[in-house]
Amino acid sequence: MSWRIVVISKRCKLDYSMNYMVVRGEEIKRVFLDEIAIVVIENIAVSMTGCLLSALIDKKIKVIFCDGSRNPQAELVSYYGAHNDSLKIRQQINWDEEIKQKVWTLIVKEKISNQAIVLRRAGKDESYYMLKKYSNEVENGDITNREGHAAKVYFNSLFGMDFTRGDEENPVNAALNYGYSLILSAFNREITSNGYLTQLGLAHANQFNHFNLSCDLMEPFRTIIDEVVWKNKFNIFGKEEKYLLIKLLVRNFNINGNEQTLLNAIKIYTKSIFNAIEEKNTEVIKNIEI
Repeated sequence: MSWRIVVISKRCKLDYSMNYMVVRGEEIKRVFLDEIAIVVIENIAVSMTGCLLSALIDKKIKVIFCDGSRNPQAELVSYYGAHNDSLKIRQQINWDEEIKQKVWTLIVKEKISNQAIVLRRAGKDESYYMLKKYSNEVENGDITNREGHAAKVYFNSLFGMDFTRGDEENPVNAALNYGYSLILSAFNREITSNGYLTQLGLAHANQFNHFNLSCDLMEPFRTIIDEVVWKNKFNIFGKEEKYLLIKLLVRNFNINGNEQTLLNAIKIYTKSIFNAIEEKNTEVIKNIEI
């Protein structure tokens, strides 16, 4: 089972040899492909061979490319994630609207419940009880937008009344966006590996968003990033802070009573969502304990 996150931060050439990724820089290093879950290319001076890229795609290894500021900019997503992609895509297009609404409702309830847990740990008792109330008030499809109301209370309670999510210069926002992009990428990998399209979401339906379904499924997992950013009180957001967030992907969490790395928990959760939709049974959805 893949578990290693490889971060390439220095100028080098990446090549392929006998099921290894070969890193040719000041020193030559080799990493066994079967151990790799994600490769993060932080330096824009890195070059990669087509042979390696093909091997990474075959192994379903997620590759994240960063811009000149070392922030995630793009990722490598294969066209064909499963042997029966065409069947899965036809099924996805015809997913029953009623079960989609039920699944989305549970996703929203879990997200707000997880936000409440973070607030309780942060000692924000009044806001904690307010979000517990919002979670219980979520109606089918969240037609009353409890998610939006909860988000405003949550972020203001956690990061202060002056905090706004739109401030890109704020190091807290930079950290949140970076962490969310890592979670999003992990969901993209699992969705495509299961043969589905990331573009066709349950609730997200932005025509300019290539990852609507990933944005849906990742919602309950955002709080993992939020809590780490809050605890570490980021006044700057640089290399060390980024590595701290990257390491979360291999940290252990409980999902339905079983301890798994975050990457494996995302795999299990994503599969359970698809099972719930195809079987029209939300009881099979497995929840993560943050």
